[in-house]
Amino acid sequence: MTDGDTPGADNTDTDGVGAGGPAGGGRILDGVTVLDLSTFVTGGFCSAMLSNQGAEVVKIEQPGYGDAVRHSGPPFIKGESPYYWTLSYGKKSLELDLKNDDAKEALYELVEEADIFIQNFRPGTAERLDVDYDTLTEHNEDLIYLAISAFGQTGPWRERSGYDLLIQGMSGIMSVTGEADRQPVKVGLPMTDLITAMWAAFGATTALYRRERTGEGEYIDLGMLEATLPWLTKQAGMVFAGEETKRMGTKDPVLAPYQTFETKDGFINICILNEKLWGELCEALDRPDLPEDDRFEQNADRVEHLNELEAEIEATLADKTTDEWIEVIAEDAGVPAGPVYSVEEALNSPQIDARGTITEIEHPELGEVPVIEHPLKFRNAESGFELPPPLLGEHNREVFREHGYSEAEIDRLAELGVFGDAAEDSDDEDTDGNDD
Repeated sequence: MTDGDTPGADNTDTDGVGAGGPAGGGRILDGVTVLDLSTFVTGGFCSAMLSNQGAEVVKIEQPGYGDAVRHSGPPFIKGESPYYWTLSYGKKSLELDLKNDDAKEALYELVEEADIFIQNFRPGTAERLDVDYDTLTEHNEDLIYLAISAFGQTGPWRERSGYDLLIQGMSGIMSVTGEADRQPVKVGLPMTDLITAMWAAFGATTALYRRERTGEGEYIDLGMLEATLPWLTKQAGMVFAGEETKRMGTKDPVLAPYQTFETKDGFINICILNEKLWGELCEALDRPDLPEDDRFEQNADRVEHLNELEAEIEATLADKTTDEWIEVIAEDAGVPAGPVYSVEEALNSPQIDARGTITEIEHPELGEVPVIEHPLKFRNAESGFELPPPLLGEHNREVFREHGYSEAEIDRLAELGVFGDAAEDSDDEDTDGNDD
């Protein structure tokens, strides 16, 4: 982000109102302080969402090592993981050795003025580290405490560790992902981590709203497995109706055609949700015979004859390139269709460029680094990231300075080992969370 930029100001919409909204609109979570002890994705993406809306997020990290996601790679750029950037925009980094009693006391002082506390330890770990809900609410009874774990704080699996791959398998997602005659496939991004992170941000903000109404803090118990199940929607509905779910590649169990098709030079996705669109697609394909075929007349008929339908459509699509078909089907006929982009193409498409979704922010060591802006574009409020992903311990002194400590008092904290020994590079399983 260049000097003088307003966070989100590059994200202009078609009305000329940026994601930052009008000048002076303010950020919705201005004045909210978040202490984030989590590692990896579930807590990290949650607090990034809160940061994007104006919350001050202090990322509390293991001295000398930090969040394990800092070390996830390759690729690395001058020793930093770009994966870490995507979870850490807008935050401050504070190293605290939670096995040091003085560090705990310093943390408790930060808790006194915090609004939200996030951790993703296995159940029982927070109690061992004296950062559990009961302990922290002795210092701040209005605290909103978010405990994220793989399976929640109760139940027979509560003490198991869990990661995205495991949850994708145990939630049923992998059973419906992939080709019918191949092994189950995980979604190619940490889907259940991100699902959980979004529930976490939703829970934290709704708890803030409740606190405004009641004056009471809150304890939120969030398990990754339970967080994922509501997203099954269509497949869960099939089970409720007594039907079997299965892997179908890109085909859909209740809509047709709604899948990926091969063209002359690549692939195209076509999405038909009703009979009107079906007629318009057939007209665009110059295939008036298809709606007249008993196998393809209604959606239910097409679902019953998916393989035959696919063969008919692909025989026609083989005549033109993907770009040519996009012009015919999407641009001219207005039927929902789109290409299958690579990630690089997706990040650099003309639509994303027009929306100002990819911006840059100044990093203290790397110069300008790319930022994927978050998608909420408020008309009457600002949003966006104000800080780059922090270096490990970059804000050790600043956080306590802002909390009223003198330089001499901060020096004493350092002497007491509150910030740990920077030369020490340990990986404590207790602080290695439940996601990846």
